[in-house]
Amino acid sequence: MAAPVALITGASAGLGVEFARQLSARGHRLVLVARRKDRLDALAAELGNARVMACDLGEAGAVAGLMADILAHGETVSLLVNNAGFGLGGRFASLDGPRQRSMIDLNCGALTQLAHAVLPDMMARKQGRILNVASTAAFQPGPGMAVYFATKAFVLSFTEALHEELRTTGITVSALCPGPTATEFGTAAGFAPSSAINRLAANAEDVVRAGLDGIDAGRAVVIPGLLNKAGAQGHRLLPRALLRRLAGMVKL
Repeated sequence: MAAPVALITGASAGLGVEFARQLSARGHRLVLVARRKDRLDALAAELGNARVMACDLGEAGAVAGLMADILAHGETVSLLVNNAGFGLGGRFASLDGPRQRSMIDLNCGALTQLAHAVLPDMMARKQGRILNVASTAAFQPGPGMAVYFATKAFVLSFTEALHEELRTTGITVSALCPGPTATEFGTAAGFAPSSAINRLAANAEDVVRAGLDGIDAGRAVVIPGLLNKAGAQGHRLLPRALLRRLAGMVKL
């Protein structure tokens, strides 16, 4: 019989590391996926109930290779945490075009392909969970990070639709939409967050706990923090023209 595992992508830093620690503490066996094998190996050694698969999920064939590896190890995915992704800060026309395409391929393409890959087995067993990491960026356009915000809007819309399609099957699909969080994200995206953003930043432990509690409760959308919940409603209260101008004024 196949061994159930929690598959965590983007597990070498930030929220991915915290997902691994909290799920390990809950007794899950883990498969950790990211590009940086040295970090994955160190985390697996810390946890003791994880194995690693180093790959770049944005590359062609990477998802198929990962799923073949899981099958070869006699495992089945009971929980998929689609956390891998990155952002780029700057005006769209000035940023590297291929790099922005790579962001779409990872943030949207790999996430979608992984969900599609694990669902047949989940549906056959009539149980399973998929947690897609989106962002409060999903709720409005983001001048200065146009493609990143758009990818997170895709993740949110896709997740809500999938949640509804599967709600009577025993499978839960949830979108975790954190606001600013104290991780390496800003540095990797090419900007230094402002002091105001730093003061508002949540810690990764609280964000991950909210995400896991939310999917346990069967919620389609999980927004940690009262300020983030309020901010995510801006699209309901403000004209789109004003909303995008306000978003463009935020100095990350």
